[in-house]
Amino acid sequence: MKLHFIAIGGSAMHALAIALKEKGYQITGSDDAIFEPSLSKLRKYNMLPAEWGWFPEKITEDLDAVILGMHAKADNPELLKAQHLGLAVFSYPEFLYEQSKNKTRVVIGGSHGKTTITSMILHVMKYHEKQVDYMVGAALENYSNSVRLTEENDFIVIEGDEYLSSAIDRRPKFHIYQPNIALLSGIAWDHINVFTSYEIYVEQFRIFVDAIVNGGILVYNEEDAEIKNIAEATTNPIRKHPYHTPEYHVEGEHTLLDTPEGELPLEIFGHHNLSNLAGAKWICQHMGIDEDDFYEAIATFKGASKRLEKVAESSSAVIFKDFAHSPSKVKATTAAVKEQFQNRKLIACLELHTYSSLNAEFLEQYEGTLDKADEAFVFYSPEAVKLKKLENISEAQIFSAFKKENLKVYTQPEQLHESLRNLELEHSALLFMSSGNYGGLDFEEVKTWLK
Repeated sequence: MKLHFIAIGGSAMHALAIALKEKGYQITGSDDAIFEPSLSKLRKYNMLPAEWGWFPEKITEDLDAVILGMHAKADNPELLKAQHLGLAVFSYPEFLYEQSKNKTRVVIGGSHGKTTITSMILHVMKYHEKQVDYMVGAALENYSNSVRLTEENDFIVIEGDEYLSSAIDRRPKFHIYQPNIALLSGIAWDHINVFTSYEIYVEQFRIFVDAIVNGGILVYNEEDAEIKNIAEATTNPIRKHPYHTPEYHVEGEHTLLDTPEGELPLEIFGHHNLSNLAGAKWICQHMGIDEDDFYEAIATFKGASKRLEKVAESSSAVIFKDFAHSPSKVKATTAAVKEQFQNRKLIACLELHTYSSLNAEFLEQYEGTLDKADEAFVFYSPEAVKLKKLENISEAQIFSAFKKENLKVYTQPEQLHESLRNLELEHSALLFMSSGNYGGLDFEEVKTWLK
């Protein structure tokens, strides 16, 4: 097949393009800007566009299909040309479904934990040399690409994002996949620029459950009241398997999972990660891995990229960074680090970076999320607020929202970076949480803070 990618530099788009080239397809693409790591990866595979911009002349009648990325707008000149020629135009999830409609589709959904659970499943499969196709939203250790597509593999494991598919396809991505086996980890209102009320957001998960194929399987977190209600109320004729957080305990900064065969030391920690583990175990069992084999493999799982990722460690201090940015994730991640390092001072640094987190009305959702931290920093950029065309946020609003005693709020990157450099990190755990970069903080420099 001959395919053209509009907005090929996207984090998901470039990975799909690489996977399809490895499958033998002819791939071209365009974008108005491409950043790392997409830039280097596309260059490695000789897929980097010769110049930035949109070029309608690239859209020709001999193309089998055009793949439209979320970054491209509805008036994109290449898209308009494709529509004029009557070419098949697919969103990313639509084409992924086309590639997997003859496979057993395992789709991992939920407001939080999707990437970690998907990564756990793939880790277990690789440990036991079980070949599967996949799409995951993060870099994976010992994997060259975050998407793999073959003709021969029976299973595909897909991280099921609830965000919109493209500028001309306003369906949430996970509505399109029609899973044979699905998992829901939990619901916490997110993407408020698209789902303007909690009720609208929850409805997307009901639609997802109803899209599970007839006779399929739903694995769900019964500790989440909203998920439990959806699972119990659906009339879709599917099998349901609830899960809950397994018994575990922390000894000397090590987490031990209680299993039928005794205590199992883990590389991961935190209540939310143990809950993720329980969901992953159910999925792996439905994919043919027995319980003992799951435990053997999961003991070596070190976590997904940017999910409680260890940046640096010394004999008396440790630094983590995490993708957490929504209120539920911030609260869970902060609590996890405090539980694991009970005898250390916990310093939490949160950047408000997403559309939701910079929304003045949404800010109140962050109340109490940093309570487990001994010291807490919140950074946001007034420039980012302007770029997102949101109402201005004052430092007073941040203090009022978090209701955290001794909270420090920064709006200037230089001031934040200087304060962080001057921290006394002896006997402490420093936790960074954001989907941004803290105003250009250099994590190679951060690694030297413990030397």
